Amino acid sequence: MTALIEKLILYFSYPFVRYALIVGVLTALCSSLFGVTLVLKRFSFIGDGLSHVAFGAMSVATVMNLTDNMLLILPVTMLAAVLLLRTGQNSKIRGDAAIAMISVGALGLGYLIMNIFSASSNLTGDVCTTLFGSVSILTLTEAEVLTGIILSIIVIAVFFIFYNKIFAITFDEDFARASGINANRYNLVIAIVIATIIVLAMKLVGSLLISALIVFPALSSMRIYKNFKSVIIFSAVLSIFCAVVGLFTAILAGTPVGPTIVTANILVFLICSAIGRLAKRTT
Repeated sequence: MTALIEKLILYFSYPFVRYALIVGVLTALCSSLFGVTLVLKRFSFIGDGLSHVAFGAMSVATVMNLTDNMLLILPVTMLAAVLLLRTGQNSKIRGDAAIAMISVGALGLGYLIMNIFSASSNLTGDVCTTLFGSVSILTLTEAEVLTGIILSIIVIAVFFIFYNKIFAITFDEDFARASGINANRYNLVIAIVIATIIVLAMKLVGSLLISALIVFPALSSMRIYKNFKSVIIFSAVLSIFCAVVGLFTAILAGTPVGPTIVTANILVFLICSAIGRLAKRTT
């Protein structure tokens, strides 16, 4: 045990580990805050669809040799979020069909672009890292960390400023409209914020595993708590815990960061499900 602690202290002396921890905790927190809303509104697949769009945008940014991929990925993903929301309200194209169409199209085009224009000799490795977050979180620069902190602060601020409105449209959108709340506006805000979270989480767990970071903490928390505020708080605690445990486990064991964090979330979900069932039997 002492050797393990000494090893962790040694790793903390490296800046890339501190950067990864800061961004990982902030990303997990942001994902958990809006993950509950997405699950309750049955918007979970939006995160999956936007993650594929982000992969396509990253492919284009890589081919263009942009020094800061975020300059292209963030606006493209936000635009896709707005498009998904508008298309989903179209009676001719249902929401799930729109998500499937945009996400699969972006994923296919992104991989095609990387194959045609790639200047890297390790295309398979680049794609694997982007999709599954193998080591991306451990290669963050100071500029990327600063950008992540700023975006995280904005996401957290939006959540607390519009908490009452988000709560209202999450549980009863029709009642919210009747009470004078512009539901379309706040749905748009949620979609744009989710796009921001997707871009943040790409470095942590990769584009294919982002939905797990959004959905699992919320579902785990709902197995134990029923109050919205309690679910939000416990979801945030679980998400941060899984991110930290997964990150350190990946560093110590040499496993891919993204899949390790997702595995931690799965284990926590199973534990919470067992606790929830046990609580029901005792009441």
